[in-house]
Amino acid sequence: MKIKLLAIGKTDNPQLIKLIDEYQNRLKHYIKFEFEIIADLKNAKKISEIQQKEKEGELILSKLQKTDHLILLDEKGQHFTSIEFSKYLQKKMNMGLKRLVLVVGGPYGFSEAVYKKSIGKIALSKMTFSHQMIRLFIVEQLYRGFSILKNEPYHHE
Repeated sequence: MKIKLLAIGKTDNPQLIKLIDEYQNRLKHYIKFEFEIIADLKNAKKISEIQQKEKEGELILSKLQKTDHLILLDEKGQHFTSIEFSKYLQKKMNMGLKRLVLVVGGPYGFSEAVYKKSIGKIALSKMTFSHQMIRLFIVEQLYRGFSILKNEPYHHE
Protein backbone atom coordinates (compact mmCIF):
# COMPACT_ATOMS: atom_id res chain seq x y z
CA MET A 1 0.00 0.00 0.00
CA LYS A 2 1.05 3.57 -0.69
CA ILE A 3 -0.06 6.57 1.31
CA LYS A 4 -0.49 9.98 -0.24
CA LEU A 5 -1.12 13.16 1.71
CA LEU A 6 -2.76 15.97 -0.24
CA ALA A 7 -2.95 19.49 1.19
CA ILE A 8 -4.32 22.77 -0.09
CA GLY A 9 -1.76 25.58 -0.01
CA LYS A 10 1.93 25.62 0.74
CA THR A 11 3.49 25.46 4.19
CA ASP A 12 5.30 28.72 4.72
CA ASN A 13 6.75 28.14 8.19
CA PRO A 14 10.33 26.84 7.76
CA GLN A 15 10.31 25.04 11.13
CA LEU A 16 7.15 23.13 10.18
CA ILE A 17 8.62 22.26 6.77
CA LYS A 18 11.75 20.88 8.48
CA LEU A 19 9.70 18.73 10.89
CA ILE A 20 7.36 17.48 8.15
CA ASP A 21 10.40 16.51 6.08
CA GLU A 22 11.93 14.69 9.06
CA TYR A 23 8.83 12.54 9.61
CA GLN A 24 8.40 11.93 5.89
CA ASN A 25 11.94 10.55 5.78
CA ARG A 26 11.25 8.34 8.81
CA LEU A 27 8.02 7.08 7.25
CA LYS A 28 9.81 5.92 4.11
CA HIS A 29 11.35 3.08 6.14
CA TYR A 30 7.86 1.57 6.50
CA ILE A 31 5.78 2.50 3.49
CA LYS A 32 5.78 4.38 0.21
CA PHE A 33 4.67 7.88 1.13
CA GLU A 34 4.02 10.93 -1.00
CA PHE A 35 3.11 14.47 0.07
CA GLU A 36 1.62 16.73 -2.57
CA ILE A 37 0.67 20.37 -2.21
CA ILE A 38 -2.20 21.75 -4.27
CA ALA A 39 -1.52 25.44 -4.88
CA ASP A 40 -3.76 28.02 -3.22
CA LEU A 41 -6.42 29.41 -5.53
CA LYS A 42 -5.57 32.69 -7.16
CA ASN A 43 -7.90 35.55 -6.23
CA ALA A 44 -9.55 33.43 -3.52
CA LYS A 45 -10.62 36.55 -1.66
CA LYS A 46 -12.81 37.52 -4.62
CA ILE A 47 -14.92 34.36 -4.56
CA SER A 48 -17.38 33.01 -2.01
CA GLU A 49 -16.54 30.29 0.51
CA ILE A 50 -18.75 27.84 -1.41
CA GLN A 51 -17.02 28.64 -4.71
CA GLN A 52 -13.63 28.26 -3.07
CA LYS A 53 -14.58 24.83 -1.65
CA GLU A 54 -15.91 23.74 -5.06
CA LYS A 55 -12.77 24.85 -6.93
CA GLU A 56 -10.50 23.23 -4.34
CA GLY A 57 -12.68 20.12 -4.51
CA GLU A 58 -12.18 19.88 -8.26
CA LEU A 59 -8.42 20.10 -7.75
CA ILE A 60 -8.49 17.42 -5.05
CA LEU A 61 -10.61 15.05 -7.14
CA SER A 62 -8.33 15.57 -10.17
CA LYS A 63 -5.43 14.09 -8.14
CA LEU A 64 -7.21 10.79 -7.44
CA GLN A 65 -6.97 7.46 -9.20
CA LYS A 66 -9.98 5.15 -9.55
CA THR A 67 -8.82 2.68 -6.91
CA ASP A 68 -7.82 5.28 -4.28
CA HIS A 69 -9.41 5.20 -0.85
CA LEU A 70 -10.01 8.84 0.03
CA ILE A 71 -9.95 9.79 3.73
CA LEU A 72 -10.60 13.38 4.78
CA LEU A 73 -8.92 14.97 7.76
CA ASP A 74 -12.02 16.61 9.14
CA GLU A 75 -13.03 17.92 12.56
CA LYS A 76 -16.21 15.80 12.39
CA GLY A 77 -14.27 12.63 11.65
CA GLN A 78 -13.57 9.54 13.70
CA HIS A 79 -11.24 9.93 16.69
CA PHE A 80 -8.48 7.39 17.34
CA THR A 81 -5.85 6.79 19.96
CA SER A 82 -2.45 6.20 18.40
CA ILE A 83 -2.80 2.44 18.94
CA GLU A 84 -6.27 2.44 17.38
CA PHE A 85 -4.88 4.40 14.42
CA SER A 86 -2.10 1.85 13.96
CA LYS A 87 -4.73 -0.91 13.85
CA TYR A 88 -6.70 1.17 11.33
CA LEU A 89 -3.59 1.36 9.12
CA GLN A 90 -3.02 -2.39 9.48
CA LYS A 91 -6.63 -3.05 8.46
CA LYS A 92 -6.20 -0.87 5.36
CA MET A 93 -3.04 -2.75 4.42
CA ASN A 94 -4.76 -6.10 4.99
CA MET A 95 -7.50 -5.01 2.56
CA GLY A 96 -4.87 -4.91 -0.18
CA LEU A 97 -5.39 -1.24 -0.99
CA LYS A 98 -3.18 0.20 -3.68
CA ARG A 99 -3.26 3.72 -2.29
CA LEU A 100 -4.72 5.46 0.73
CA VAL A 101 -5.13 9.21 0.16
CA LEU A 102 -5.45 11.53 3.15
CA VAL A 103 -6.51 15.11 2.48
CA VAL A 104 -6.07 18.33 4.43
CA GLY A 105 -8.61 20.72 2.97
CA GLY A 106 -8.58 24.47 2.61
CA PRO A 107 -9.71 26.98 5.23
CA TYR A 108 -13.42 26.32 4.65
CA GLY A 109 -13.30 22.53 4.48
CA PHE A 110 -14.40 20.31 1.62
CA SER A 111 -16.94 20.51 -1.18
CA GLU A 112 -19.92 18.16 -1.26
CA ALA A 113 -18.33 16.33 -4.21
CA VAL A 114 -15.24 15.55 -2.12
CA TYR A 115 -17.37 14.39 0.82
CA LYS A 116 -19.31 12.08 -1.52
CA LYS A 117 -16.13 10.58 -2.98
CA SER A 118 -14.53 9.96 0.41
CA ILE A 119 -14.87 6.66 2.25
CA GLY A 120 -14.23 8.15 5.67
CA LYS A 121 -13.14 11.05 7.84
CA ILE A 122 -10.54 11.21 10.58
CA ALA A 123 -10.35 13.92 13.25
CA LEU A 124 -6.98 14.48 14.87
CA SER A 125 -8.45 16.38 17.82
CA LYS A 126 -11.55 18.13 19.08
CA MET A 127 -9.40 21.26 19.12
CA THR A 128 -8.81 23.43 16.07
CA PHE A 129 -5.31 23.60 14.58
CA SER A 130 -3.93 25.50 11.61
CA HIS A 131 -4.01 23.58 8.35
CA GLN A 132 -0.24 23.85 8.21
CA MET A 133 0.20 22.21 11.63
CA ILE A 134 -2.20 19.37 10.75
CA ARG A 135 0.24 18.29 8.04
CA LEU A 136 2.93 17.75 10.64
CA PHE A 137 0.54 16.02 13.04
CA ILE A 138 -0.74 13.49 10.49
CA VAL A 139 2.75 12.65 9.18
CA GLU A 140 3.96 12.14 12.76
CA GLN A 141 0.92 9.98 13.57
CA LEU A 142 1.52 7.87 10.46
CA TYR A 143 5.10 7.35 11.58
CA ARG A 144 3.95 6.57 15.12
CA GLY A 145 1.33 4.13 13.82
CA PHE A 146 3.87 2.17 11.79
CA SER A 147 6.40 2.17 14.63
CA ILE A 148 3.66 0.67 16.86
CA LEU A 149 2.95 -2.01 14.25
CA LYS A 150 6.66 -2.89 14.21
CA ASN A 151 6.84 -2.95 18.04
CA GLU A 152 9.49 -0.25 18.00
CA PRO A 153 10.13 1.89 21.10
CA TYR A 154 8.97 5.26 19.69
CA HIS A 155 5.49 5.07 21.24
CA HIS A 156 5.01 4.71 25.00
CA GLU A 157 1.73 3.55 26.56
